[in-house]
Amino acid sequence: MFLVDEIEACCVLTTPLDEDEADRLAHQLKALADPVRLRIVSMVATSNTGDVCACDFPSILDRSQPTISHHLRQLVTAGILEREQRGKWAWFSLVPGALDGIRAALGEGADRSPADA
Repeated sequence: MFLVDEIEACCVLTTPLDEDEADRLAHQLKALADPVRLRIVSMVATSNTGDVCACDFPSILDRSQPTISHHLRQLVTAGILEREQRGKWAWFSLVPGALDGIRAALGEGADRSPADA
């Protein structure tokens, strides 16, 4: 089953999004709507240390450094990742709570059927 099918089958919003919430969520979803960016976020989220050096991404993702920099900038601008300069290299970690809005919009009320809402 595809992730989209799982989301459609299980998720019910308990309250509608207001305009600001929808704008913020759309901005984050646009940033995540790229396979390379999704991989970057998953790598950072599953890192044993909670952060990943920008120098590690090009070889792992088989992309050039300028391409990786573009993707990282998009994720930072969307408020999903934060950047910390350590000497020559930039390190990236998840912004605490950055994905909470997405989780809430897609997963809140997952145990309820539309008839229960």
